Amino acid sequence: MVTLRDVARAAGVSLATASRALSDAPHVSATNREQVARAAQSLGYRPHPAARALTTGSTGTVGLVVPDLANPFFAAVAKGVQARARETGREVLVADTDEDVTVEPDVITRLADRVDGLVLCSPRMSADALGDVASGGRVALVNREAPGVPSVSFDIADGVRQALDHLRALGHDAVAYVGGPRGSWSDAERRAASSALAGDALLDLGSFRPTHGGGVQAADLALAAGATAVLCFNDLVALGVLARLHARGVAIPDDVSVVGFDDVAAASLVTPALTTVAVPLARAGREAVDLLAPGGDAPHRRLPVELVVRSSTAPVAPAADRRTPRTTVPRSTDPEVVIR
Repeated sequence: MVTLRDVARAAGVSLATASRALSDAPHVSATNREQVARAAQSLGYRPHPAARALTTGSTGTVGLVVPDLANPFFAAVAKGVQARARETGREVLVADTDEDVTVEPDVITRLADRVDGLVLCSPRMSADALGDVASGGRVALVNREAPGVPSVSFDIADGVRQALDHLRALGHDAVAYVGGPRGSWSDAERRAASSALAGDALLDLGSFRPTHGGGVQAADLALAAGATAVLCFNDLVALGVLARLHARGVAIPDDVSVVGFDDVAAASLVTPALTTVAVPLARAGREAVDLLAPGGDAPHRRLPVELVVRSSTAPVAPAADRRTPRTTVPRSTDPEVVIR
């Protein structure tokens, strides 16, 4: 491993001069600063984070906190955060709260002491608690908005509008909504948009885990409610709905249409391919890192979304042509089974 001493020797300066030159400290001549920079580049020298923190007060590290890294939504955001951090010469430390709001504050507090700034993706804590966190250092939110805290979110209301307009154009009047976890800001945004656009015409099936298993549980309720189309909180839930409906002998989209949200990679790989609202996840991660920079403008950014129509939606079929759901299903799709 190349050390600072190696750089100093190659540049023909003292160890102290090399340290001051690389940390942009004053009282270093332009000649020495250039020699040290050239030597460091040629040797491939990278300062140790702990040493850099001692000399500059900066760790060169960004922290990212997500509810569940197994969820492809958060994995895609993480890739955007990592890509932008790498471009700006920083590293990323990632923490997963496992969808447990009670551990979220402790995870954030522990990570905050080790990084220059925090990106909090879909935090579940209250707006007041987020304000307290932001008051202690640089914080940016993804898929969440809170007063006084920089954020990157998505135009959820427009996404819901596009999905409902699509289903209405196909003749679906009995549309069910499968909600996300209680306390989720983005689920509240979806519900508010749905209520404004559809009112009581939308069949609200309640709150579910944002997983494949949550969709499996919700599918039976959608059938019992007589829904001809299902709008889901996210794509994982939608994939669970597809699996359960298939197991019960319901044809997609001939009998029931299904729409997801997020457009994760798996949405286009299943059969039938999932109609969903595409959300720019990686872009959100990148822009959140930019919001951590001092003096950045536009503290609240709302990114556009777009409905992607695939094979899981079709015109509503006459009631006489719809298949009768099976009353028994294979155990592999039992509601207690959670596929992550």
